[in-house]
Amino acid sequence: MSASKRPAPKRLDDLADPQFSPEAQAIFEDAAPFADLIELNADALMTQAAAETGLHDFGPMDFVERLEVLLNALDTEAPLSPMGRISAGSFMSTLLKNRLLLADLLARHPEVHDIEIKAPIIIAGLPRTGTTHLHNLIACDPALRSLPYWESIQPVPSLDEASLANTPEDPRLERTEAGLQIMDMIMPDFNRMHEMTTWHVHEEIQILAIDFSTMMFETMAPMPTWRDYYKSHDQTPHYEYMKTVLKACQFLRGGERWILKSPQHLEQFGPLATTFPDATFLVTHRDPISVMVSMGTMVSYSARTSLSPVDPVAVSNYWADRLDDMLNAAMRDRTLLGGPEQSMDIRFDEFMADDLGTIRRIYELAGQPMDARAEAALAEYGATHERDRFGKVIYDVDQIGIDVPARRKQMRAYSEHFAIPDEPW
Repeated sequence: MSASKRPAPKRLDDLADPQFSPEAQAIFEDAAPFADLIELNADALMTQAAAETGLHDFGPMDFVERLEVLLNALDTEAPLSPMGRISAGSFMSTLLKNRLLLADLLARHPEVHDIEIKAPIIIAGLPRTGTTHLHNLIACDPALRSLPYWESIQPVPSLDEASLANTPEDPRLERTEAGLQIMDMIMPDFNRMHEMTTWHVHEEIQILAIDFSTMMFETMAPMPTWRDYYKSHDQTPHYEYMKTVLKACQFLRGGERWILKSPQHLEQFGPLATTFPDATFLVTHRDPISVMVSMGTMVSYSARTSLSPVDPVAVSNYWADRLDDMLNAAMRDRTLLGGPEQSMDIRFDEFMADDLGTIRRIYELAGQPMDARAEAALAEYGATHERDRFGKVIYDVDQIGIDVPARRKQMRAYSEHFAIPDEPW
């Protein structure tokens, strides 16, 4: 897409008072009467998931306590709209069904446990630091295995749909596409900040959610109770569970070497390195103010799908605090990922100035061949995925209430530790 054909830059000026198209408004109105029927109750949701799958083994049952804490936080701390309550119930139900399907697969095919996740390449970095571009570039190499969005939502097919798995008729593809169409109707400007398609490479944080222990749930709403519970528990067992899901994905769809990514990893370097000791780790960095402003805007914008009212100042500052936690943890624990023979720090400005050169250095570090197929895939991706092709967002610090001088002072030690240049704000 040429620069002249790109959508004009846009300021998202309705964060606190979302404005919807008639079509999107109709979706909310049609859904509202069903919200009161949604029980955010662990027993009810587990019974429903078992009935819908015909399965009853959820695997290790330690997840129930985590689920109950999460559901209580959603019910008492998150200002869920009717659509938000329906979405939360549906999401929890999907995760529970995924647990059942995984446990069933492992019971029928115990050899899944013997599969090795060999030397993955793992990106740890905040949103808006170039992680998506980096992830997409590496994932376009056909020699590497990545997690497409549809697979992250339901990694194991249901028993009645298993015969259609790995075919164009796989119902999971159609369901994902339908969900994305609704999302695009409700959030037409989301692609300006983060592209989402059925086959778009996605984060493994979605499969961490199947074990009900991830910071992903905080993106649903600011939930201090869940945050504190999550942060007070060792995440190593849940990273091991995620690794088992990756083994199942590899068993079902093949692949050998994974490229993975999640911002959550920044405050989990210990569990990450313990679970994947032979990984190559890539840690991305950018001026934390730019990250706070852009992420605060993105999460506030997406909150319109599930919260009422939406408070962009509260949402943005909740996440500014979480980013502060994560970056300080990354600075504290950086050595756990090994030295320059196993890990690399990547500055956003340097990566954007020479993305292909950065990829070549990563491949050399990871011992991954940059062969003709990889070269061709990188060239094709670059030609078809121009930056800002969906249009830029004009970020408004005042609308989301970020105190730039105070936040910059707060994060000065991190910026100096990794020699990150300030961006103008």
